[in-house]
Amino acid sequence: MEEVKESHQRRWIHLRKILERPGPFSHPEFEPSSDVLDFILNTCKILIIGAGGLGCELLKDLAMMGFRHIDIIDMDTIDLSNLNRQFLFRHKDIGLSKAQVAANYINGRISGCQVVPHCCAIEEKKDDFYRQFHVIVCGLDSITARRWINGMVLSLLNYDENGVLNQSSIIPLVDGGTEGFKGNARVILPGMTACIDCTLDLYPPQVTYPLCTIANTPRLPEHCVEFVKVVQWPKENPFGVPLDGDDIQHTTWVYERSLERANQFNIQGVTFRLVQVCASEVFKLASSCCTPLNNFMVFNDIDGIYTYAYEAEKKDNCTACSNIPQSVDIEDPYKMKLKDLIDYLCENVKFQMKNPGLTTTIDGKNKTLYIPTIKMIEERTRPNLSKTLIDLDLKDGQEIVVADITTPTSVIIKLRYAINDVEII
Repeated sequence: MEEVKESHQRRWIHLRKILERPGPFSHPEFEPSSDVLDFILNTCKILIIGAGGLGCELLKDLAMMGFRHIDIIDMDTIDLSNLNRQFLFRHKDIGLSKAQVAANYINGRISGCQVVPHCCAIEEKKDDFYRQFHVIVCGLDSITARRWINGMVLSLLNYDENGVLNQSSIIPLVDGGTEGFKGNARVILPGMTACIDCTLDLYPPQVTYPLCTIANTPRLPEHCVEFVKVVQWPKENPFGVPLDGDDIQHTTWVYERSLERANQFNIQGVTFRLVQVCASEVFKLASSCCTPLNNFMVFNDIDGIYTYAYEAEKKDNCTACSNIPQSVDIEDPYKMKLKDLIDYLCENVKFQMKNPGLTTTIDGKNKTLYIPTIKMIEERTRPNLSKTLIDLDLKDGQEIVVADITTPTSVIIKLRYAINDVEII
């Protein structure tokens, strides 16, 4: 028994040096105590979203830092292309759940760790699931998913009758992202600091790169794949037939040629330094041993490392965290059709929605303008797309409730007409 206790003491000796004594970088409110380590080992619950390149590294790092109660969620299964950068997976795992395999690997290798996998989309989990965690850390490659989880943690905030935020309801969100050798890490304290939507202009709408860029100056793995599909396959025609994305021989050939091209241009995905930053921020938030990142860090890892940090500012009129209707300026409501309004919500950098549905209230009655996700309602409301805002009886100042996959809660927009003498006849 004494040997077991001594082994346990030795295992966490480095953490004890940080958590049981003050230091020059300690958080002002940090109180050294053995209770902090006990909290990390036995109480603190961490959610990792994404079991890809970032997620695998985060899971390993956090488990080795003492976090024992970790959930990991990912809806994808393992394919061949994952094996070159997602080190928890092996060839025998192809076709299996990423979350399940990653959890099994860590549970089998790190004593005492209890990783719970969830093979599903984040949208399938309800409020109570997310409310149980102390910190959520994201290893995502999707802006839509980032915005959804951002909206979820904002929806969990509690305010008193005077509108004062109850800080015990805050679940910190740590987010990391990569593009080639570049990366960023950020810490979001929902309701207090800038959220994902506050800095949405950092994630511009997806653009289509011209073939000359893909052929001559590829930057991303996607460029390499596209080059192989568009240029190399028609030129070499390896199987004498058109490319079939469902044929394993075809996709394997595309993968191998894409990997060769990626190596030729030194294109890689995840860097270890970014993972270290994200994992360290989770540890600081959970233990309060050091002041967390405030709140956005960028680095370039091409030649050595160049990095800087800055504080992203919280927007007073943010679509996600301001809780106020978002004004939409309409130049001419007699000409603007509902389809034009929907296009605006998708293309404008402030909103960047994907497939919005719109409802409103007119004369005290609910009115569905357009719902694209339910076939029966879509067919019934489709004629509204070609009608102008005036035809739909939408007045200046009209509030419209917008639902979209980018957020778990609805957004309210308020129409603001440039023409002041609009009258609905």
